[in-house]
Amino acid sequence: MNLWLAGLLALTAARLVVAAVVPLAPDEAYYWVWSRVLQPGYLDHPPMVALFIHAGTLLAGEGAFGIRLMGPLTIALASILLAQAADALFPARRPGVWAAALFNATLIIGLGGILATPDLPLVVFWTAALWAIARLHGSGDGRWWLAFGLLAGLGMASKYTAVLLGLSAVAWLLGSRAAWRWWRDWRLYAGGVLALLAFAPVLAWNAAHGWASFAKQGGRAGLDAPGFTLRYLGELLASQFGLANPLVFVLCAAGTALALTAWWRRGDAAGALLAAMVVPPAAIFLWQATGSRVQGNWPIILYPAACIAAAVYAPRRLLTWWKPAVAVGLGLALLGSLQASLAPLPLPRRLDPTLARLGGWDELAAEVEAERRRQGVDFVAAEEYGLAAQLALRLPPGVPVMALNPRWALFDLPRPSSGQTGLLVQSERRDSAPDWPGAASLARAEGPLIRARRGIEAERYRSFRVESRADQPPTAVLPRPRN
Repeated sequence: MNLWLAGLLALTAARLVVAAVVPLAPDEAYYWVWSRVLQPGYLDHPPMVALFIHAGTLLAGEGAFGIRLMGPLTIALASILLAQAADALFPARRPGVWAAALFNATLIIGLGGILATPDLPLVVFWTAALWAIARLHGSGDGRWWLAFGLLAGLGMASKYTAVLLGLSAVAWLLGSRAAWRWWRDWRLYAGGVLALLAFAPVLAWNAAHGWASFAKQGGRAGLDAPGFTLRYLGELLASQFGLANPLVFVLCAAGTALALTAWWRRGDAAGALLAAMVVPPAAIFLWQATGSRVQGNWPIILYPAACIAAAVYAPRRLLTWWKPAVAVGLGLALLGSLQASLAPLPLPRRLDPTLARLGGWDELAAEVEAERRRQGVDFVAAEEYGLAAQLALRLPPGVPVMALNPRWALFDLPRPSSGQTGLLVQSERRDSAPDWPGAASLARAEGPLIRARRGIEAERYRSFRVESRADQPPTAVLPRPRN
């Protein structure tokens, strides 16, 4: 077996272990709910992450391993496609192995690629589309436009950010003289039709639901503050410096700049393609960061092409950074996985994002169930969708879990019947009273419910006695694990 494929296989096996032992984040639990009520669309995102989770849980059950199963497997496939894309663009140099190694050395892939979020299918289909257009350029066979269009449409069905893939393709077609001929090829336009067909179910769902998802995500694409600010721009650059791993970030930035230079000075069509896949989306993120916050995971789409550019165009004085960059990335991913699963460092919440997001959920569920029994009520409820989903995953079988939030009106889930009594749990970080009508605060002698990991507090929760009523805001009865 090829040495790098053996290494990728070992890395994938390690990621599968991490996927099984690291607790699920609230968003992952929420997307698991999606997988139990498959729809062409949801308020937050398109449905592809639900399909990934559904496939994984059918194969491996509804624990963390099954929910995350498709992550390590599809990231391995994306790594192979990225290597092939690099070799197709630069057959004389064959930089694919190094490009794939740098890709896997980013923390946003090394750790983020394990998590069951919409970014996972997005980066997989983005990389696959890059592979298709690289094969198009390398072979001159216009049939690859059909593959590119289909993969781009599947990317759009993963996360709306994939619209930037079309922007990048158009930038290449306009900016590279070698690509101009494709404007006369009908297969370019047929690929666009395939992209629309793949995305059509999401469009239809939005049309039937008042364009709810487009309105929500479109609002996040604007500017929060008038004028120009450096605050969010600094946050964005710092987040990418960390999430890419500092050495990989420098290599990717240098490689992309030199790919752009190669296109500008020499008309390098392969360099133009890589620059087009990085520079226009990066410019949009940077522009948005001048007036609103850009979440650190959003630019994940930049790294497949940027890693190829780093492997090909990075200056000679940086060549010695490649192996340390891979080692640093894998080492940081290992340390992050150990802290998330075993917590060897007793860090407080403010210094440990793994505690804030991942720690103590089983213990909280046990406390909530004990309180439910003490109160003698029928169900457990929560207004925060992530909290509700975590409780639905972790409470004992047979305990109904209700979620109250306007978003649940867009789900095909059962509504509660009136007259049942329950326990409503609310984070103390929320500064508002519950939206549940008639919620009565419970004074516990033991104090608030606490989520903690190894005695280190992550979050406190209030508890309320509630009754299901006909006049309450949209509420859904969440699914419970089958196994």
